[in-house]
Amino acid sequence: MTRREQVFLGIILVLVLAIAGLTLTGRETPGGEGGGGETAAVPAESVQYTCGMHPFIIQDEPGTCPICAMDLTPLKAGAGGGGKAVATGERKIKYWVAPMDPSYVRDAPGKSPMGMDLVPVYEDEAPGGSIIQIDPVTQQNMGVRTAETTRRDLARTVRTVGLVGYEEPKQYTVNTKIGGWIENLHINETGQFVKKGQPLLSIYSPELVSAQEEYLLALHNKAKLEKSPFPEIAEGAERLLASSQKRLEYWDISKKQIEQLRKTGEVKKTLTLYSPYDGIVSAKMANEGMRIQPGAELFRISDISNVWVFADIYEYELPWVKVGQDAWVELPYEGDPVRGKIDKIYPYLEAKTRTVKARIVLDNQQFELKPDMYVNVVIEAQTIENVLAVPAEAVIDSGDKETVFVALGEGKFEPRQVRTGLRGEKGYLQIKEGLLPGEWVVTSAQFMLDSESQLREAISRMTQPKGQGPAPSHEGHASTGEAEKMDDLFGEDASDQPKEDLSDLFE
Repeated sequence: MTRREQVFLGIILVLVLAIAGLTLTGRETPGGEGGGGETAAVPAESVQYTCGMHPFIIQDEPGTCPICAMDLTPLKAGAGGGGKAVATGERKIKYWVAPMDPSYVRDAPGKSPMGMDLVPVYEDEAPGGSIIQIDPVTQQNMGVRTAETTRRDLARTVRTVGLVGYEEPKQYTVNTKIGGWIENLHINETGQFVKKGQPLLSIYSPELVSAQEEYLLALHNKAKLEKSPFPEIAEGAERLLASSQKRLEYWDISKKQIEQLRKTGEVKKTLTLYSPYDGIVSAKMANEGMRIQPGAELFRISDISNVWVFADIYEYELPWVKVGQDAWVELPYEGDPVRGKIDKIYPYLEAKTRTVKARIVLDNQQFELKPDMYVNVVIEAQTIENVLAVPAEAVIDSGDKETVFVALGEGKFEPRQVRTGLRGEKGYLQIKEGLLPGEWVVTSAQFMLDSESQLREAISRMTQPKGQGPAPSHEGHASTGEAEKMDDLFGEDASDQPKEDLSDLFE
């Protein structure tokens, strides 16, 4: 396209904008040629026409679009969005809203959370003049359905999976405080049940042999010196015997074994370690003939008469789950669900699963629940009573705000920002702010209404004057505003072309 053709198209666009400005401000009446007549104001009730493809084209009479040649369509009242509807008679206040938070709606005057006075919203208007109107036939074709905003009880059943684990306070470790060699291993299987006092292994340790000999020597020395005429010597022998016995006890030698050593007077090569707890052997690190060091872990014994079930709770389900609620654990095989209670909700999130663990304590006397078993968990969440709720499909969530469309009657709909809360299991969503009881909201085709609302808002921004400037010329010349628009389209020097170069284009 040549420079001359670009300038020609720019002049046409400027003339269209000038005609649109004349249409918004007034129209010329017959009374003189060349713009000499007077201008009469357009009546408020007159119908204006616009182009569906170019909404900034607005005329008072039907016709075709000067840009795309499409037929103009009637522009409904309020489509421009710039002014508020004028009501005849006394205007009735519908609700009160916070100036800085459109979702804060109250049915009486007062203060907003920021301390500002609430402003009234009348029945014939909406904040920003965004009420849209659709005729009944179009509503039926769109399939618009509504539901009433009511107070109801919200309930939810949380279904999730859980993992059976050990009861941590009843996990024990068996080790030795002396070094030596394992002569005999009495418990040689993982998963074997053991009782308290049952022998685990026999250890040969030179230190134990020396300790036994020292004990027998102290015992013989005490018996020999207890009748000494010097009390200090008898007391010293008594203290030496007590010290030797305490040394054996510190090495986990039972009192029964010490008593047997005292009666027989025989030093044993090996000493047996006994289980101090009931449970199963969940881990075995000892092998027969192995040399062990002091403090080495030999066995891990776990009591599974009670088990913990760790249920995964997702972040959006956390408000429904509380400590003390009933939970049913369903086994992976056939059997009745086991009932328990939530004992603890852990205060951190699992990094991999993005879930919070809820701990359920269960009785497991029959050992039906095996550690590391997967189970299904059903948690009966507490019912939230008497909250304002609407169907969840009525809320349009755009990420930064949540919007519903309130049906005002007579085909009028008002977009309203709301703040939501919990979601019930029957498809209802809690409304914390933005709606009043008894209002009707759109539950279907609201996305079409949202598109219409955004379109009219765009028209409002495009047709709203930005400031008082020079009146448009009636002789076909561009005003200062149009010249600036032409500069934006074709460069800074487009409006400075010599008039004589464009005279043939005007003709």
